[in-house]
Amino acid sequence: MKDLSNYRKSYEKNELLETNIPEDPINLFHRWFYETEEFGGIEEVNAMTISTIGLDGFPKSRVVLLKKFNEEGFIFYTNYNSEKGKAIANNPNICLSFFWTSMERQVIIKGIAEKTSEIISDNYFDSRPDGSKLGAIASEQSEVIPDRAFLENRLKSLEQEYEGKSIPRPAHWGGFLVRPVEVEFWQGRPNRLHDRIRYQIEEDFNWKITRLSS
Repeated sequence: MKDLSNYRKSYEKNELLETNIPEDPINLFHRWFYETEEFGGIEEVNAMTISTIGLDGFPKSRVVLLKKFNEEGFIFYTNYNSEKGKAIANNPNICLSFFWTSMERQVIIKGIAEKTSEIISDNYFDSRPDGSKLGAIASEQSEVIPDRAFLENRLKSLEQEYEGKSIPRPAHWGGFLVRPVEVEFWQGRPNRLHDRIRYQIEEDFNWKITRLSS
């Protein structure tokens, strides 16, 4: 067994103080997102971990790509019939998390997921390259398949079927909007005394801001 007890790092790049934060967590997320993008060192700044509670009762996390965020929340796209999609349909309470190592920052979002409108899903699907569109149709995501060739053969068949034609969005594929109810911003600091600021939505839809111990 490999001993990892000496794997440690001192976080010293930034600070997160109540005197320099907005009242709305989306505004702070916007600032952090673009600061991280500008700083560099992260290949996909929009890569996030989604955690759901599966139909088997176990939590499961996987990395997907954030495609849009605004004052309503955070949008990503998936196959609604996938393990992830079925888990969300059964329990829409999910968690999103970002870990931006170059800035020594984490963002953890608890929220409630709902399907986006068909128009939003259609517009995003239409913006994808044809290969990605056909891949969404070819793959019955999370289903057991015999081998790699099975998928590749399905894709070739679809390429022939849709050659020179528009590719429609399948009804089982689309977006989820995650409306946040709690957002925690974590900034690494020296001596493990990290900054943790938590936003929680209240009944009047204002955000309660508190500091958590590291």
